Amino acid sequence: MKKILLLPMASVLLLALSAGGQFFLRSNRAASAPAIAQSAFAALGGIRSVVSEIVWFRADRLRDEGRYVELAQLASLLVLMEPHTPEVWSYSAWNMAYNISIMMPTYEDRWRWVDAAVKFLRDKGLKYNPREAELYRELAWMFEMKIGADIDSAASVYREKWAQIERDVASRGAWEEIGMDPMHMLEIERKTGFNDWTNPQLSAIYWADKGLRYATGDNRSFLTGIIRQALVLYGKIGAKK
Repeated sequence: MKKILLLPMASVLLLALSAGGQFFLRSNRAASAPAIAQSAFAALGGIRSVVSEIVWFRADRLRDEGRYVELAQLASLLVLMEPHTPEVWSYSAWNMAYNISIMMPTYEDRWRWVDAAVKFLRDKGLKYNPREAELYRELAWMFEMKIGADIDSAASVYREKWAQIERDVASRGAWEEIGMDPMHMLEIERKTGFNDWTNPQLSAIYWADKGLRYATGDNRSFLTGIIRQALVLYGKIGAKK
């Protein structure tokens, strides 16, 4: 009986690698699809690792071919299969923020993808992996360089969009909506002497500082570097206002 169940489930997962399968996952994930998919993955038992390798192979092919939007769709399957693997989240978020966003025709559309990447890491990735320094590093780096620096021609739009979010949250005292702890924010203000949370560099410092609690080795050095550089960039961004 077990073999009869495994074969259809494996077929469904492999079908998900097709464009049609990816569309099905995306359009149904708001309902009961995640719970069903996770049950299916659990039932795969020993061949789950094989299916996972196939999914990663497909993801690498899509990346090499520059098919980034399809890769973003496939990310929904990757995170269901390996929710506690940090690389899945950082890989997918990087694709959204850096590869897909620049393909969009307007700055507004670009921002939607950057914002989606931030939420993907902050609201979902860290939910499953609250002690993974790599995810704090990726989130902090996104605030520091993608939103807070000028490596993207739409960066000033990103900063204004982020400032609007911060002002709205501050007006309602709803910091939990963006995953921030007011007590930790006060600690950051005391450490840095800065308190303008509309400046994305302060968010970079916030998330890097949180990541330091769990970081060792290279991650610790990287997070420390983010904080040091963000302190410099904070002043430069502030001077442009």
